[in-house]
Amino acid sequence: MDLGLQGKRVLVTGATQGIGKATAQAFAAEGARVVITYHSAPAKAEQLVEELGGGERAYAVPLDLNDPDAIAAGVRAAEERWGGIDVVVANAQTWVWVDPDKQPPLEDLPVDEWFATMRANVEGHIRTVRHTLRGMRERGWGRVVLLSSVTAQTGMPGSEIYSAAKSALHGFARGLMWNSDGILVNVVAPGGTVTEQLANVDPKLIEKSIQETPSGRLTTADEVAQLIVFLGSAGNGNINGEVIHTAGGR
Repeated sequence: MDLGLQGKRVLVTGATQGIGKATAQAFAAEGARVVITYHSAPAKAEQLVEELGGGERAYAVPLDLNDPDAIAAGVRAAEERWGGIDVVVANAQTWVWVDPDKQPPLEDLPVDEWFATMRANVEGHIRTVRHTLRGMRERGWGRVVLLSSVTAQTGMPGSEIYSAAKSALHGFARGLMWNSDGILVNVVAPGGTVTEQLANVDPKLIEKSIQETPSGRLTTADEVAQLIVFLGSAGNGNINGEVIHTAGGR
């Protein structure tokens, strides 16, 4: 299938590892030009740029979800690089997994801490997408893919704020789809996914997750990336406002 991505300009946030990195690689393999963003790993970002074909095919810019000015500057740099952005993948996130047994109850969680998580994972993504919409509307074509999590539906111990933030993205997509002018916006909600972050998770919890997954295994980052690429392509003709799980049936 020709996904119509040759020469398309794609912005992938949080692309130095995991699903973001796999997504950037998958778009590049389809002939797209990819702008990747990073927060604290410039060396990894530049290494990925070279892997994707160097400056003619890829570009790296810093972007901090907690900093509105940095978001605006990052998107502006991406658009100036190639004259616009056709596809935006809002993948970056601000959340660090903590063993539930060590996680304080919500009433003891400092307000500044949980509020920062909400702002980054909701406001940060909305700002990123907002800055790309004008050009997409003018061209009458665009694709937006927001990364959520299956925890927005199933929940997980210690994930109250993170799950709330991801749920907010579902509502954002459902609202934006009504005023899209040729732009299709969808949400991908991964479950347990094989990425570098698994090294920080208790193996017993990983095994429990596998046992609770009908497919009997975790999803790979490449599998999630393939869905993102399809939703962000011309191959997606009319899928809009959907939340699609990549969680093996969970």
